[in-house]
Amino acid sequence: MPSGNRAVVLKLLFATFFWGGTWIAGRVVVQEMAPLAAASWRFCIASLILGFLVLIREGRPLWSFRDWLFMTALGLSGIFCYNLFFLYGLRLVEAGRGALVVAFIPALIALADWLFFRTPMTSRKASGVCLALLGCLLVVTRGQLLMLIHGGIGVGEWLLLGCAFTWTAYTLLTRHQSRHFTALAMTFGGCFTGWLMLTAAALVNGSLFAFEGVTWHGWSSLIFLAVFGTVVAFTWYSDAIKRIGSVRTAAFINLVPIFAVLQGALLLDERLGVAVLAGGAIVLFGVFITNQPQRSENVPIPESATGQPLHNEGDD
Repeated sequence: MPSGNRAVVLKLLFATFFWGGTWIAGRVVVQEMAPLAAASWRFCIASLILGFLVLIREGRPLWSFRDWLFMTALGLSGIFCYNLFFLYGLRLVEAGRGALVVAFIPALIALADWLFFRTPMTSRKASGVCLALLGCLLVVTRGQLLMLIHGGIGVGEWLLLGCAFTWTAYTLLTRHQSRHFTALAMTFGGCFTGWLMLTAAALVNGSLFAFEGVTWHGWSSLIFLAVFGTVVAFTWYSDAIKRIGSVRTAAFINLVPIFAVLQGALLLDERLGVAVLAGGAIVLFGVFITNQPQRSENVPIPESATGQPLHNEGDD
C-alpha cells in the first residue's frame, strides 16, 4: 500500500473513532436539547470553522448556481435528513444499539455503486463487506443474532435506518463530484447548506434558542459533535472517497459501532463479552479484505481539483 494511502487509512480510523463517539455525545445532547436545535448549533459551529479554513487555504468560493445546487444536495442528504433521523432516533433507541444501523451503510453503498456507476463488484470486496456486516451484528447484539428477528423494529429503528439511506446518498454525491471540488470545499458546502435548512426548521418549531436546562455535559457534547464529529471526520471521509474510492472508504464505517461500544464500555463501565471481541476482530478482518487492491484491476488514476494525480486503488 502506498504511503499516501496509509495516511488516508489512518485518518479514516480516527474519523470512525470520532463518529463512534458521536453516538454517545448525541445521546447526551438530545436528553438536554431539542434535536433540531442541537443539529442547528452543531453545524453552525462546524460551518464557521470550515468556512474559515476554506478562506485561508482556497480563498473565497466562486461557485456557480449549479455548484450551489450540488452543495445543497449534500446538505439535504448528509446533514439535514441524516441528522433528523439520527437525533430523533437516538431519543427512542439507546446509542449502542442505534449504532447497528451503520453496519448496513457499506453494503448499501457497494450495491448503489454497482447499480448506478457500474463499479465492478469483485468477490473479494463482496466477501469483505459481508464479513464486516456479520462482525457488526455480533458486536451490537452481543452474539445473540436472533434478537434482530424477535425484538421487532420500532419507530426508532426505522428512523435510524433512514440514516443508512441518506448517508449512502451523501457518499455517492461526494464520489460523483470529487474531481471538481476539494474535500474541504465539499464538507463546508454541505455543512453550510444543511445548517441553513436545520436552522429554518428549528425556528419554525421554536426550539432554536431553548437553552434552559442544558448543562456543561450537553454543551461539551455539542462541541465534540461539531469539531471532531463534523469538521475533522467529514473532511477526512470526503478526502478518502476521492483517494481510495467510495466502497473501500465506506467499509471503514463498520468500525463506528465497534468504537461506539468500546467508548460506551469505557464511559459507562460496561463489560465486554467474548462475542463483542470476536465481532470486532471479524469487522477488522472484513475491512482489511475490502481494502486489498485487486492486482488485475486496471483503474485509471483520476486527478484532483488542483490537477494533481491521486493514488486510487479502489472502486472508482
